[in-house]
Amino acid sequence: MKITAIETFVCHARMRNWIFVKVVTDQPGLWGWGEATLEWHTRAVVGAIEDLSQLLIGEDPRRIEHLWQMMYRQHFWHGDNIVRGTAISGIDIALWDIAGKIHNVPTYELLGGKVRDYVRLYCHLGGGKMEDFYETKIDDAKRFGELALQAVEDGFTAFKSMAVPETMSLEGLESIKYAEACVRSMREAVGDNIDIMVDCHARPSPRMGLQFAKALEPYGLYFFEEPCWPESPEDIALIQRAVTTPIASGERLVGIHAFRDLLEKRAVSVIQPDITHCGGITETKKIAALADAYKVSMAPHNPQGPISTAASLAIGFSTSSYIICESVHNDVPWRSDIVTENFDIKKQGRTVSPNTLPGLGIEINEEEVKKHPFQQEVLQRVFYKDGSIGDW
Repeated sequence: MKITAIETFVCHARMRNWIFVKVVTDQPGLWGWGEATLEWHTRAVVGAIEDLSQLLIGEDPRRIEHLWQMMYRQHFWHGDNIVRGTAISGIDIALWDIAGKIHNVPTYELLGGKVRDYVRLYCHLGGGKMEDFYETKIDDAKRFGELALQAVEDGFTAFKSMAVPETMSLEGLESIKYAEACVRSMREAVGDNIDIMVDCHARPSPRMGLQFAKALEPYGLYFFEEPCWPESPEDIALIQRAVTTPIASGERLVGIHAFRDLLEKRAVSVIQPDITHCGGITETKKIAALADAYKVSMAPHNPQGPISTAASLAIGFSTSSYIICESVHNDVPWRSDIVTENFDIKKQGRTVSPNTLPGLGIEINEEEVKKHPFQQEVLQRVFYKDGSIGDW
């Protein structure tokens, strides 16, 4: 059995261009689907996949670990940067889809088998609609409460918000009071039985991140995400030690070595590897095993397309430390048109039952994808009041 082609399909989804990866074999009808979506770097990732394909054409797709090592270690430069890591991830996910199809079992059966009966989903405020999640004004606490209530009415028992504003390295009380008002509004709207997550997007400096964490601690967050730059695990660790709120991070990290540093410093209670960036299913399982040694939970970053979600669920059904799956359902109205899925999602509670088809349990409609060709992603830029550069 040989790999004969590695193809990419770019599908514009407003804020992102989904990059679907199709690994084709010499066996009639046998191929696998992966995803390698990376906002604002679409053309770079597609080019990286083309570069990697010269290593893989003619190789046996069943040798997944061997091929992963080849992609990561050959061509001299290691695959621990975000562009190449994303390219590797997309191909790796497709290889695991093929493996399940070869053995006629869902991919999670090859990853150790089912460890749970369902996976719980959480949503973004607004269901992933860009205007609601990213552009709700931080001083409009009432709107945060309304969107929180809408998430619960849609059946979710957990949701994520962007309640922390763009923040200079040191500011006064205004931004902290804004964030506190937004979280208070959400908690009052939904009560104590709903899990609320706040994502800082690594906007604050370590000192400001600590102040936000302390201010929001009374509201019982499920977790507080990226309170400062992921390049500063020591500072994340200081924040985690200062509050009882579980701290989460890891969506921008590539490879097990970066997560080793985060875990060794006891910086987080929740790791968030992005399966489409960190090295695919192969590397995510290794990261999960490492986190298990530290008794740290895992909630993968997953705001991308449907193949990313299918891969995250394959990990979720086979990994005991996996606690919840990030999901986006309202980013584009035609999302369900491009994919056929085998997941049963209960609307009340938003829980997902295991896929029963071979592989990841999904198939991409290539003709529908062609209706949404590449467009430059919506530019997101942050400047502080004095004109200096901020983090989005």
